[in-house]
Amino acid sequence: MFFEEGRNCWKVLNTHRAAFLIDGEAYFKALADACEKAQRAVYIIGWDIDSRIRLRRDRRKEQKSFGEFIDHLVREKTDLQVYILDWDFSMLYSLERESWPLLSFGWQTHEKVHFSLDDSHPVGASHHQKIVVVDDQLAFVGGLDLASCRWDTSEHSPSHSDRCDHGLFYDPFHDVQTMVEGPIARELGHLARNRWQLATGEQLPAVEKLEASPWPQSFAPDLENARIAILRTEPEYNNRKQILEIENFYRDAIAQARTSIYIENQYLTSHVVEKALARSLQKKNGPEILLVLPRECSGWLEKETMGALRQELLQRLIAKDVHRRFKVCYPGRADLGSTMINVHSKVLIVDDAILTVGSANLNNRSMGFDTECNLALSTDGQPHMAKVVAGLRNRFLAEHLGTSTQKVAASLKETGSLLSTLSALKNSSRFLHDLPVAEDTIVENSLARKVVDPERPVDIYNLLDYMGIGADQEGLKDKFGKKGWVFVGLLVAALILAFLWRWSPLGQWLNKESLLTVADLIRDSPAAIPTVLVIYVLGSCLMFPVTLLILVTILSFGPFLGFSLAWSGSLLGGLISYLTGRWVGRDVVRRLSGEKLNRISLKLAKRGWLTIAMVRIVPIAPFTIINMVAGSSHISLPSFMIGTALGMAPGILLITLFGGSVEQAFRDPGWMSVAFAAAALIFYVIVLILGKRLMLQRDKSNDA
Repeated sequence: MFFEEGRNCWKVLNTHRAAFLIDGEAYFKALADACEKAQRAVYIIGWDIDSRIRLRRDRRKEQKSFGEFIDHLVREKTDLQVYILDWDFSMLYSLERESWPLLSFGWQTHEKVHFSLDDSHPVGASHHQKIVVVDDQLAFVGGLDLASCRWDTSEHSPSHSDRCDHGLFYDPFHDVQTMVEGPIARELGHLARNRWQLATGEQLPAVEKLEASPWPQSFAPDLENARIAILRTEPEYNNRKQILEIENFYRDAIAQARTSIYIENQYLTSHVVEKALARSLQKKNGPEILLVLPRECSGWLEKETMGALRQELLQRLIAKDVHRRFKVCYPGRADLGSTMINVHSKVLIVDDAILTVGSANLNNRSMGFDTECNLALSTDGQPHMAKVVAGLRNRFLAEHLGTSTQKVAASLKETGSLLSTLSALKNSSRFLHDLPVAEDTIVENSLARKVVDPERPVDIYNLLDYMGIGADQEGLKDKFGKKGWVFVGLLVAALILAFLWRWSPLGQWLNKESLLTVADLIRDSPAAIPTVLVIYVLGSCLMFPVTLLILVTILSFGPFLGFSLAWSGSLLGGLISYLTGRWVGRDVVRRLSGEKLNRISLKLAKRGWLTIAMVRIVPIAPFTIINMVAGSSHISLPSFMIGTALGMAPGILLITLFGGSVEQAFRDPGWMSVAFAAAALIFYVIVLILGKRLMLQRDKSNDA
């Protein structure tokens, strides 16, 4: 047996049926068909998930966006829940991803669509798995995210009218996803629920066994009644041990190769894979090796880092190829011109015996730093399984060479050689062209390896030392990262600003007359409403007293428009400072707070809206400080916004109804004004307590 559970795979499980979905058109259609058959739960786990993409792209029919498609499903199926977990992405990717996925999935869809961002990984790592599980009966695993610029047909034509997202056309895109049915899908459902719990703290129940299968009937299986392995990469993090199953699989599979190694991958920078391939090339009677890579890495940053590292690695492998069994190609078409086919697949096929398809790139990150998931199978000498493995490799070659799988199989049988088949089937329209490899590429600065393609989690202080910015306080190294210092700096700056507004000469601006003069000028402007909202955002960032802003807004704009502007402005300003706290503070708060405080934070998050509403009515800290701390806690964005909306509304309404009295209380608090405020406070606390009891009763009835 090739597989060893716990070393080069997680588990080997039965699958009733399996199919290889080559390119986005096939995967997106199969997924749409399967989801429409879902009854209980759909789990979607990804590196990037975009609500705006379209799964079906037939212009003769209505084309719903993915967000609309999911929303329609849960409204139509009363028992269906959808869980979407998206990587809490690096700011480096902000320009190429959907800007506000929390809004599009979290607010603009039905409450049975549950969306969360996954930041449960080391600093600098990413959640890179691409998994969808339907009712624990059917699962999809591979390299395709439900993201923009992924859909394409296997023709990869230079201009396809449907290869367009958000009004922008993009280059041809090649990838593959595996669809599996049976016990393996149930185990992938367990993996998805475990990831959801790590990211959110919420434990989801398994789906009970159902009779009907969501397998899409328009797709014939490539494999039936076989055993398939699940492989993972997970970094060491928060007392979780590192998992290197994919790395060990590649090492074992390449070492076992006898006649051929076929690889498709987006990257090639992994030290482990390089060493394994080098050992294979040095064998006197070793296998032929064919690598299919993109012609070049996408974007200037990747070209200068991952592209340069790839060139270095290829130089070393070419130098080891003393027996001339090594070939590196990129797929192309004569009519593409300067446009390239973006190879995004992650495939290894060894002989007619072993294959894997998944999310793991052949870089150091995917071998030990990012979270990954692959599926793999070994024929173990079974002829019908060997036919499946060889058939998939032949499908890839036929696509890239613009020919049929029958011709590929016939040529391989005749020549007995993978590389000779490439030459025999070479044509001028579609081809696998030799990838240019420069002879003098050197990445002089190893920072690219340490930051862009690390093998293990990066110690931020070692990195600072490497860059010449050493850290002197050894005791803080394990507690703070760069974001931690930024978070603390922002909190200190906010407190200083609050002090300046209250006790410095800047406080002279804090009078009704001067602010009303400015407000009157703004009110007469044609851009009055957006200007006021911008002022609330800036005021939140600069710690300007929000109560005074609300008072002036209502006195200047009147009770109706004033209330709407003050309430909307408070929500918008709160959102910006919450997101600031979420971005810079979450890691450091979790590290410093410890397990006990984290548990308290999780419990508060279960009643998050109530917590936020309470501190709005009984302010224990300035508005901006509360927002930033909430962003750094487990309180979700929807809970924060609902709590802010409910908690701010009574106070704003109070100012609207009793503006003069509130102003007097604000300026010269006497016993009458204090008594009035205390009575109002007691009233709203009673309302909140009753609301809490109602929520608890609702939760108990749901649990029952």
